[in-house]
Amino acid sequence: QVQLVESGGGLVQIGGSLRLSCAASGRTFSYFAMGWFRQAPGKAREFVATISQSGTGTSYANSVKGRFTIARDNAKNTVYLQMNSLKPEDTAVYYCAADNGYRLSSWPNEYSYWGQGTQVTVSS
Repeated sequence: QVQLVESGGGLVQIGGSLRLSCAASGRTFSYFAMGWFRQAPGKAREFVATISQSGTGTSYANSVKGRFTIARDNAKNTVYLQMNSLKPEDTAVYYCAADNGYRLSSWPNEYSYWGQGTQVTVSS
């Protein structure tokens, strides 16, 4: 079992930045690939970014590529999502998730554990 707790969300202006954190506890953090997903009101949950167990592999949704960066610190059992040049369409609840497979998956169904989410609102 892995418990995930996100933090760092909030209200930010267009073009601003936020850094989300996701702290893990329970099973060994470095066993899991980690992902960030988001869900806007009335929309399906969508993939944002994922990072491999070692941190050497990453993958991003086209909509955030070049603006968002995923990183992890296995010593601190934490994964981060640095979000720059934020746009109104980035407004959503952001979730971190853990996948015990050795892959960089964009499919929510392949992630076994989820956090409760943190709200990000980008104001115009």
